Amino acid sequence: MPDTAPLPKIPDMPEPVRRVTRDVWREGEVTSGERAVPEETPVALTYNGTTHAVMMASPLDIEAFALGFSLSEGIIRSAADILSLDVIAVEDGIEARMWIAEERMAMLGARRRYLAGPTGCGLCGVESLAEAIKPAAQVEGQLTVEATALLDAMSALAPAQTLNHATRAVHAAGYFEPGRGILAVAEDVGRHNALDKLIGKVAQLKAEPAKGLLLLTSRVSIEMVQKAAVLGVPVIAAVSAPTSLAIRTAERAGITLAAIVRSDGFEVFTHEGRIDLGPKKPREKRQAHVA
Repeated sequence: MPDTAPLPKIPDMPEPVRRVTRDVWREGEVTSGERAVPEETPVALTYNGTTHAVMMASPLDIEAFALGFSLSEGIIRSAADILSLDVIAVEDGIEARMWIAEERMAMLGARRRYLAGPTGCGLCGVESLAEAIKPAAQVEGQLTVEATALLDAMSALAPAQTLNHATRAVHAAGYFEPGRGILAVAEDVGRHNALDKLIGKVAQLKAEPAKGLLLLTSRVSIEMVQKAAVLGVPVIAAVSAPTSLAIRTAERAGITLAAIVRSDGFEVFTHEGRIDLGPKKPREKRQAHVA
């Protein structure tokens, strides 16, 4: 007799937002209701049938994530190096199955770097200290931007953060070009993931990153500067502060790093010549304290 056993059900792709019930205590009173929270899903990145990394990420823009991760990790040199890419929901998460040229796969195998880490951990599995703090690629974009234009760019990012509007719990990365506005936005529970997704989106746009700004809603660490250098943007603008290692890395890479961006201003840490700040007020001398 023919086998009549039902075929296994293909899992649905996880939704990026879930609604959960919770109790709220405020001012001595308890109320019940629902809140929207972001989903967090294991995403396996496989190359030629071999799993290279498993990252915890928001289940959206996975194709861009796979492309951006592959570029920022140096696994491929351009989108054309990926021969095929399939995003598939599986029982325990999502798989991004990529096939790359054999010479690129041989280089990947030689690195012997396998990642299995927390949300968007950019350094999990690195086998040496030197690899962790390797110099970023040199960026030579000649972009010049007005100080007010940088503020306008950052203010335009918030309305484009649809996932964060629903959950208030995710990071975003945006690509902005003066005169054209925001051309791409990516969101994720992990800041590294958001930037990798943006790198993938910009690669799909075939944009000219040397003419643009990278906008970040997170703090700026060395990994974020390294990824920005791969993207090729000459200016990073972030709402939070940078680490000292990120500042040194941006300085050496030729990247302008502006941070702590607020509606009334920002601070520039490296290569300030790309931002037209206007005349600088002389630093006031401190008065000597007399006992």
